[in-house]
Amino acid sequence: MSFRVFINRVASYLPEVESPKRRLSLKKKFIWTGLVALIYLIMTEIPLYGVKRGAYDPLAFYRIILASARGSLMELGIGPIVTAGLIMQLLVGGQLLKLDLSKPEDRAFFTSATKLLTIIFGFIEAVAFLFSGFIISTSPSSSVIVVLQLVIATLIVMYLDELLQKGWGVGSGISLFIAIGVAQQIFWSLFSPIPTYVPGKNATEPYGLIPYLVYAATTGQPASDPLTRGGYYPSLLSFIATIIVAAVIIYSEGVRVEIPISYARFRGFRGRYPIKLLYVSVIPVILASALTFNLFAISKLIWARFNPTNNNPYLNLLGMFDPYKEGNPAIGGLAYYVAPPANLNLLFTEPLRAIVFIAIMTILSLIFAIVWVQVGGFSPENISKQLLDSGMQISGFRRSSKSVSVVIERYIWAVTIIGGLLIGFIAGISQVLSVFGGGMGILLLVDILLQYYQLLVREQIEEMYPAIGRLLGG
Repeated sequence: MSFRVFINRVASYLPEVESPKRRLSLKKKFIWTGLVALIYLIMTEIPLYGVKRGAYDPLAFYRIILASARGSLMELGIGPIVTAGLIMQLLVGGQLLKLDLSKPEDRAFFTSATKLLTIIFGFIEAVAFLFSGFIISTSPSSSVIVVLQLVIATLIVMYLDELLQKGWGVGSGISLFIAIGVAQQIFWSLFSPIPTYVPGKNATEPYGLIPYLVYAATTGQPASDPLTRGGYYPSLLSFIATIIVAAVIIYSEGVRVEIPISYARFRGFRGRYPIKLLYVSVIPVILASALTFNLFAISKLIWARFNPTNNNPYLNLLGMFDPYKEGNPAIGGLAYYVAPPANLNLLFTEPLRAIVFIAIMTILSLIFAIVWVQVGGFSPENISKQLLDSGMQISGFRRSSKSVSVVIERYIWAVTIIGGLLIGFIAGISQVLSVFGGGMGILLLVDILLQYYQLLVREQIEEMYPAIGRLLGG
């Protein structure tokens, strides 16, 4: 039995969300999207049975990107889904799996294999979290129950994402969950009146920036204190950085190169084909974050099982952790550099860590941008084929796939490289500056909201003018 037949046979036993038999109205799509968001929020509030919760969260940096919530059913978040998708993309991009994603049968196999990998990674990550100490079970017997809960939660998240992508809602579950998580954190950073204890700080201080400004004004706090607030709390500096990062992202989204095109059958019908600077959007950042998260988790697992005293010089290269502090924070090795300094204070005491982290995110984002163009259907060959199939051609050039591809290639690879470097650098530096919602969080939120805006505009056009919808490919 071939590998492909085996995957298809196993996948046939998995439930599948059917596409709606007819196009849903925008109102119904909003209802389904709201229902999915509600289920996600409920899952973030349901605590895992049989798990101890500590004060320190070693995975706080990754929570936003993975849409996870500590100690809840969403402990793993979208991690298994993103990891499975990353592995499949690398296999296809490296030609280890010979797939043509333009063919329905190959796309179906890709989807089935990704779903199976998601379940497998859900189990692997659940076990790894237990063995590495990210999750501490109340007893050895409860560990099995914890793993079972996390695998079932992964299945639910996978099908919620599939529900939206099959046309029942708007966008994708992954984007929706990330946006909700980031929006929550930004809201609490601005408005939370609840005091949060931080070592060396006044435990009566409200956490949110706006309540704190009122508190500082009424209690006579130094005027300079709100600027950084010791680096632990939301500060004016991080708020200003958030505004600047959001403005840079919005501006970058609007930068594009426009290639003049014309309709082959009718002379005089002309237009422009836009190629954005951020050609592959924030996909490279999501993939880079998933990779660094897995590197961090694997390093912690290996340290916990084989090098708990940091005595092995070879394993120390992978990761060194402090065995005497709660949560065992990273203190050296690769694991130390794939996560940024936790606050602004550490930024000034650990500048090398910040610089290396930014460099890692920038380089990984560039690599994944190039890979995604190749495997995600955004290559010059695919774009030229789409233009020719729709009856268009580039003005002044022969109407052939090779000619069109050569012209588009000049622009696509340029914006892919520049955009990949830019998006990775923005993600890294904004994370280091502790912007609200996390550096990558605000990056993802702004991009996701812009995507949702474009989707909603398109949905409205297709609902009001079906003929235009068919022209757009809806």
